[in-house]
Amino acid sequence: MSIAQNLLKIKSTLPENVTLVAVSKTKPITDLMEAYDAGQRIFGENKIQEMVEKWEAMPKDIEWHMIGHVQTNKVKFMAPFVSLIHGVDSLKLLEEINKQAKKNNRIIDCLLQIYIAEEESKFGLDEEELDEILASETFQEMKNIRIVGLMGMATFTENQNQIKKEFTHLKSIFDNHKNLKSENCQLNTVSMGMSGDYPLAIACGSTMVRIGSSIFGGRI
Repeated sequence: MSIAQNLLKIKSTLPENVTLVAVSKTKPITDLMEAYDAGQRIFGENKIQEMVEKWEAMPKDIEWHMIGHVQTNKVKFMAPFVSLIHGVDSLKLLEEINKQAKKNNRIIDCLLQIYIAEEESKFGLDEEELDEILASETFQEMKNIRIVGLMGMATFTENQNQIKKEFTHLKSIFDNHKNLKSENCQLNTVSMGMSGDYPLAIACGSTMVRIGSSIFGGRI
């Protein structure tokens, strides 16, 4: 099946309240344009340099999501255009995003990454660290970022019960915090689920899924 067919097939299975981020990292612009021509407008990249190059070359009605781990020294390169930064896992990184957003006269939306997996390699905050950031004076004074939700990545395992437990855990943390409303914090997005587990993630309350290989095919 073509990229366009894959995309439309997946979209037909998604509930209306679920946003599809097409994970286009490492894929050539021709592949992204095929998805674009089929109606996709949200693309996720995990390397800032690659995202900048694609942003410069492609139509300007695309929303670019940074889905990889972000190094603070790279934030300035995407600050002029990035729509949503998924993996924010420290106050230090938020401060840098806020600083660069201010320079570009923008407010940048962010998701705070929560650590839900049983793997050492995954990044993220625990619930206590999340509360510390949201309660901190430093955070409350930030005018150029907006926390719009939480994201998390499940353990890479075949065990569906474990994945379900981790997704449910993230959703419960979201539910505990969704009534926190301030100028720079309005939680409405639960980003969890990828090609292999997105139907389960949606069943557990995800409102944003990141799908790459099921649209574009596996890595070359």
